Amino acid sequence: MSAEALLQAARTAGLTLATAESCTGGMVSAALTDIAGSSDVFERGFVTYSNAAKREMLGVKEQTLIVHGAVSEDVASEMADGALARSHASLAVSITGIAGPGGSEHKPEGRVCFGLARLGRVTKTETVEFGALGRAEVRHAACAYALALLLKAAST
Repeated sequence: MSAEALLQAARTAGLTLATAESCTGGMVSAALTDIAGSSDVFERGFVTYSNAAKREMLGVKEQTLIVHGAVSEDVASEMADGALARSHASLAVSITGIAGPGGSEHKPEGRVCFGLARLGRVTKTETVEFGALGRAEVRHAACAYALALLLKAAST
């Protein structure tokens, strides 16, 4: 999956993009902005690594963080919705997960939750268990997965 294909699909569909990234730390935004001319499609990216950043920049509710934890589909949904609401984009992806090392019995290393918000549609979420691949590999896998989610959404 190439970021270039995503940008072209978004152009064709008349969509603009925003990202809300935690564990990937801006990797999706970087993949998009590595391509010359991406500014007509890529609107903005939010790197919200801390819970405070998720609350302040994206409007994630404190209660959601307390009840579900930062690595949850509930938070991923609020992150994606917040990115859409706080940008001029029409399609947003969010990523929150445990890249490692570490994790716990309930939230293992390699668990990443994604949110996908699009104007006029219901926000979708999903969790992917990439496994204990190591920090760099989990982050790269999550970035590629987020780009693929955006491409699929831009093509439908």
